[in-house]
Amino acid sequence: MFLEDDSEAGVTSAPPLILASTSRYRRALLERLGIAFAWEPPGVDEAALSQELPMDRALRLALAKARAVAERHPGALVIGSDQVACAADALLEKPGSAARCEAQLAALSGGSARFYTACAVVSAERKLRLAHLDTTVVNFRALSADEIRRYVARDEPYDCAGGFKAESLGISLLESIESSDPSALIGLPLIWLAGALRSAGHPLP
Repeated sequence: MFLEDDSEAGVTSAPPLILASTSRYRRALLERLGIAFAWEPPGVDEAALSQELPMDRALRLALAKARAVAERHPGALVIGSDQVACAADALLEKPGSAARCEAQLAALSGGSARFYTACAVVSAERKLRLAHLDTTVVNFRALSADEIRRYVARDEPYDCAGGFKAESLGISLLESIESSDPSALIGLPLIWLAGALRSAGHPLP
């Protein structure tokens, strides 16, 4: 988990890195950066607060997850992330079943959804706290009931807000995606995160 120390080059060891999440999607995204990391569940209550805006909830939970793990590992650099999706005034939770996937996609047909993906990098020992919010707008084409049923049966996106996987077959349901960071929609804004990790001592190309 540590980089080798090269005293002649003046490079110091980077702090160990922990992802405060058990999400397989976030783990796969973080693996793209090619640095060693551990992961553990943050154990944070993710319930929404009364009258809390979706973007505020995402930021609050990303920070809360990172802080919870950082308190247990003060010498580590901890990444927390959270995503909240909504269409109009309705939150899009993880559907959990084929029927709820189909219902979410039927409601989204011909419309759009916003995905607020927050990311935080925290170190208790270094008193470091960095946070970022990405907003992605997903525009859906008009979908027939048969298309929705076929898609859900093939991709089984039960653990994805909105009931689709943009990194998989779900891309065929869309007209466009408006985002400055395509990885944010999947669950972790890697462009911002790479910069945050560089500033915190992890050399990345």
